[in-house]
Amino acid sequence: MSRRSLVSLSLGTIAASVLVLVIVLGCTSKTDKVAEKSSKPAAPVAAAPVVPPPPPPLAPAEKLPPVMLGIDVLEAEKFAAIAGKKIGLLTHPPGVNRRGESTIDVIRRAPNAKLVALFAPEHGLWGIDKAGDNFADTIDKRTGLPVYSLHGKSRKPTKEMLRGLDALVIDLQDIGTRSYTFISCMRWTMEACFENGVEVIILDRPNPLGGLKVDGPPLDSEFMSYVGAFRVPYVHGLTMGEFARMAKAAPGVLALSEKIRDKGRLTVVPMRGWTRSMRWPDTELKWVATSPFVQDYAAVVGYAMTGLGTELGGWTWGIGINHPFRGIGFPKKTPEEIIKELEQYKIPGIKLLKAQGIARDGKIISGVYVEIVDYESWRPTELSFYMMKTAAKWSTPNPFTIAPSERASMFNKLVGSSAWWTAIRREGARVDVASFLNNWQTRDAIYQQQSRKYWLYQ
Repeated sequence: MSRRSLVSLSLGTIAASVLVLVIVLGCTSKTDKVAEKSSKPAAPVAAAPVVPPPPPPLAPAEKLPPVMLGIDVLEAEKFAAIAGKKIGLLTHPPGVNRRGESTIDVIRRAPNAKLVALFAPEHGLWGIDKAGDNFADTIDKRTGLPVYSLHGKSRKPTKEMLRGLDALVIDLQDIGTRSYTFISCMRWTMEACFENGVEVIILDRPNPLGGLKVDGPPLDSEFMSYVGAFRVPYVHGLTMGEFARMAKAAPGVLALSEKIRDKGRLTVVPMRGWTRSMRWPDTELKWVATSPFVQDYAAVVGYAMTGLGTELGGWTWGIGINHPFRGIGFPKKTPEEIIKELEQYKIPGIKLLKAQGIARDGKIISGVYVEIVDYESWRPTELSFYMMKTAAKWSTPNPFTIAPSERASMFNKLVGSSAWWTAIRREGARVDVASFLNNWQTRDAIYQQQSRKYWLYQ
């Protein structure tokens, strides 16, 4: 091999080696680049956004009756009417605010007044005493406050009971009829307070029959009593606050001298949202029993309608233990006979229905239920006077001529009309009820017009 050949071979070998090296280095470089790329950290994955939990649902707004009672208004006005005063409170179970909370508790939390004594009307502070029953002073176990009875030894607060009081607050629920004693209790309490320099504060409440319904005989002065303390028609159409305004302003209503009456201090805390056309169901307020047999609005209406008719003559109210004042019955007469007899008088606004009830021995019995079908045309007391006429027809002798003196006296205090008493005794079943109704309606219209000056509501 020549030297040139050897050189050529060597150069070729070198060239080949260089080419291999270049290829190897190139591959290595690419591998390194791939490795370099693969060794870079992975791009972070975006985290899902954190969604806060939904807020808890809002509590539904408290639904309150549209009528604010006097006690509600007193509290809404930051108890201004009793600020800085030592207070007595005349009340009973229906004395609650529109949430159903006792007026006792509401006034006890007043920051700027002090409740120091309680006063109780008929049926007692907690409504458990029977109609007419007297009860003694006591201590209220729940509050530790003294409870003075205004249906015991005295119907009127004494000077000792009122000693140390700046004001006496009255929160009583009336039922719209003259003989129901809470308006009498209010009147006699006003007299005592005025005589002893104690302010009277009335927390007003609705008349459950409304403020436009006026009916029945006006009260003759000779029959004034604790079941007839105001000379007004039997269904009077006023609220407790309006009665108080009349008693304060009108001469001769209170048994006080004009000087004491003029000097007496009266504050009425009126309702908000009540109008005269509203009957109790329209207020959306819960009815709290005002007495053992007036547990609901049906009994309130019934009391005005059958209370007088069942006082004397043999008629009974209720069907067994059911339907107080709305059911009626007469001894030895079937529901059908009663309905037939009374329907002949075409008494407006009512319908007589046969209904069942439970007797005290647990047996099912039948009676007559009085339904109101037209409130506007309904005259509350009319049925009672036809019941009296019927009693005289169905009984021999006339029960109104032989009534014991005590029963006759109470009957007249409730009805309030000496003319009617004379007529029902003399004429019995022949008595002209319609003539009396017409006379009373004329007088009631005059009363209603005259009483407008004391209205707090339209």
